[in-house]
Amino acid sequence: MRPVRLSAVTAAATVAALAAVTGCTEKSDADAGGEDTVRVTATDDSCEVSAKEFPAGRVQLAVENKGSKVTEVYVLYPDDRIVTERENIGPGTSTDITAEVKAGDYVIACKPGMKGDGIRQKVKATGKSTGAPRDPRLDAAVAEYRTYVQAQADETLPEVKTFVDAVKAGDLEAAKKAYAPSRIGWERTEPVAESFGDIDPKVDVREDGLEEGQDLEKDWTGWHRLERSLWQDKKITDRDKELADLLYTDLEDWAERVGKADITPTGMANGAKELLDEVATGKVTGEEERYSHTDLVDFKANVEGAQKSFELLEPVAKENDPALVKELVKQFAALNTLLDQYREDKDSYEFTSYDKVGKADRKELSDGVNALAEPLSKLAAAVVTK
Repeated sequence: MRPVRLSAVTAAATVAALAAVTGCTEKSDADAGGEDTVRVTATDDSCEVSAKEFPAGRVQLAVENKGSKVTEVYVLYPDDRIVTERENIGPGTSTDITAEVKAGDYVIACKPGMKGDGIRQKVKATGKSTGAPRDPRLDAAVAEYRTYVQAQADETLPEVKTFVDAVKAGDLEAAKKAYAPSRIGWERTEPVAESFGDIDPKVDVREDGLEEGQDLEKDWTGWHRLERSLWQDKKITDRDKELADLLYTDLEDWAERVGKADITPTGMANGAKELLDEVATGKVTGEEERYSHTDLVDFKANVEGAQKSFELLEPVAKENDPALVKELVKQFAALNTLLDQYREDKDSYEFTSYDKVGKADRKELSDGVNALAEPLSKLAAAVVTK
C-alpha cells in the first residue's frame, strides 16, 4: 500500500524514524561514487539528475533530499511500470539505491510529499549491459521468485472469493473473518503488485491516500473501503457488494499479470526492503488496518515476503558479504520470534488485535523492524558486487 501524504507536523515528527528504517544517512556512501553513480537531488519543487544518459547494467542512484518534505524516488518505464523505488526519504537525508536496467528509455521521478505523479526527468540507459555476466544462481533465484509470486497470487484468489461471497451475502461476521486471510498473498508480494502502478490504487489504498480531487465515495475502492464498512459502519450496503465484485475483478487482473512482471536480483532485494518500509510506515503505526486492527497479519506476511527474497539471494550475497548475510539471518530470526509472540496459536495465522498491543510493545516491534531494515538496505549491492 503506497504511503499517504504526511502533514507538516507528522512529517517533522517521523523524519528520524524514517531515516532509520530506510537506511538513509546524512551523507551517502555514493558521494565518492564511480562511473555507474547517478546523483539525484530532490527538493520540494525539483528533481535534478547528474546524468541523463548512463550505461545499461548496474546503476547506483545516490539520492539526496534537500527539500522540506518526505519524498520518494522512482525509476520508471515510460508506461509508468516501476523498475525500482525508495520511499520515505526524509528531509536532509541521503540514501543509495542499486538497480539493474536494460538499454532503453526511463523516467526518474521524485515525489515530494509522497503524492501525485512526481517531478520527472527523462533518462536513457545506453549500450549493452556493463560489468561481468550475471551469476547463473541469480537467474535461478529470479525464476524461483517468479514462481513464488505467481503462486501467492493464485492462492489469494480463492481467499478473496470467500471474502467477496460473504460481503455479497450480507454476512457481516463471515466477511470480517475472511478479510485478513484474503490479503496475505498480496502483502507477501506487494512490491511486485505495486510495480504495475494501476492495480494498487484500486485495491489497497487507504482513505487518506486518495489523490487531491478524488471523491471519497466515488473513487475509493478496494479492501480498505470495505474494511471501513465492516468494522466502523457495521453494515453492508449495495455499494459494498458492488465494490466486492470490483475487488475480485481487479485482483484477477493482478493474478493474470503478476507472472509477467520484470524481476531482477536487485529488484528482489529492493523489494524486500520496501516490504520492511511498508511495515514501518503502516503496520507498526496501526494506520494500515485502522478499523479491523488486523495489522499483525499484514506485518507477518510482509516479513515472510522479504525473507523469501533474501533466502533466494542468500548464496550469492553470502560470498560477496558474509557479515551482512550473518546479520540478516540473525535479525530475521529475532523479528519472527518477536512477531510469533502475538500468534493466537503457533499453527495459525491469527494474531492479536493490534489495538490490544500497548505502546511499549509497539516500540519493541518498531525497534525490531529498524534492526532488520538497516542491513536489508545493503542487500541489493551485495548481490551484484564482484
